[in-house]
Amino acid sequence: MRRQRWYVPYLLLAPGVIWVFVFAIWPFLNTVALAFTDARPLRPAEFVGLANFEKMFQDDRFGYALTTSLVYVVVCVPLLTFLPLLLALLVHNKVPAIGFFRTTFYFPVIASAVVVAIVWEFLFSGSGTINSALSFFGLIDRPIEFLSDRWLLIGCAIGLTVWKGLGYYMVVYLAALGSVGRELHEAAAMDGAGRWRRFWSVTVPGVRGPMMLVSVLVCVGAMRVFTELYVLSNGSGGPGGRAMSMVMLIQSMGKGLNGQVGYASAISLVLFLLTLVPLLIVALVNNGDTIKEMLSNRRAAKAARVDRAATAEEAARVDRAASADEAAGVDRAASAEASARVDRAAKAEEALR
Repeated sequence: MRRQRWYVPYLLLAPGVIWVFVFAIWPFLNTVALAFTDARPLRPAEFVGLANFEKMFQDDRFGYALTTSLVYVVVCVPLLTFLPLLLALLVHNKVPAIGFFRTTFYFPVIASAVVVAIVWEFLFSGSGTINSALSFFGLIDRPIEFLSDRWLLIGCAIGLTVWKGLGYYMVVYLAALGSVGRELHEAAAMDGAGRWRRFWSVTVPGVRGPMMLVSVLVCVGAMRVFTELYVLSNGSGGPGGRAMSMVMLIQSMGKGLNGQVGYASAISLVLFLLTLVPLLIVALVNNGDTIKEMLSNRRAAKAARVDRAATAEEAARVDRAASADEAAGVDRAASAEASARVDRAAKAEEALR
């Protein structure tokens, strides 16, 4: 059998490592470095310390963008965590033509986000289908400006995000429901549990891991939303730019020959830290027992080190005391011998006299 060269594994790894470094690690490090400069496209960057971050927290546009992103997270996470689960429960049973319904529910996922956003823009525009239908039934006297009001625009964008993401997360839950044993539902039903009770006591605990994964994916995606708000607002971010998301603000600040690349990089760094929070929370939840075990082991090891140090110190103290006693005994013996020698000399002298 031919022996493999030692460098062959490194050659196989090299393309992937180079790709990750060039298109992921290096851009991230460069963004972190630019966040502390006043970089612009046509002039060299100068270090400005935390000036970009001070400017950021005094900028009303950043406050609007942060509020929009947080509202997006607060609304989208519960909707896209539970609605796909309910949808998966509906299509989980094997009934005739269930494949057609699964495909229909999944279809929005494969549709282009830009195309879907343009369709929604047509639906919610002043002369769109929604306003025309409401006016036809006499529910409104004048068109509702869905795309000109900040909160209505954000609501339309959230509806688009939820509608487009239902099918994707439905597939995740369908895979998870396959691992929930039917015998658990049968045992709960025999104990008198109804559908709602079985849902909360059997189904939800059985898909807790995928549910946590979906929540994190939705949270990160909501913080990084761009296409829906950009297309529905025609790139303006709504009235006064108050419906901008964080990513829209980054794009707005950094684009063009006069773009504030340093400032946009600082906002990108803050966005990265915000998206890191749910990931850390999930890591703590999923590995909580392991972390507790590691901490307890560390405390036990520290206590053992303290005990060993105390034992060693006590042993040293005993040794010192023993040595002191031994030295004192030697001194007493020497003193006694010296006294005996003096007595003998005195007796000898007296005898001579």
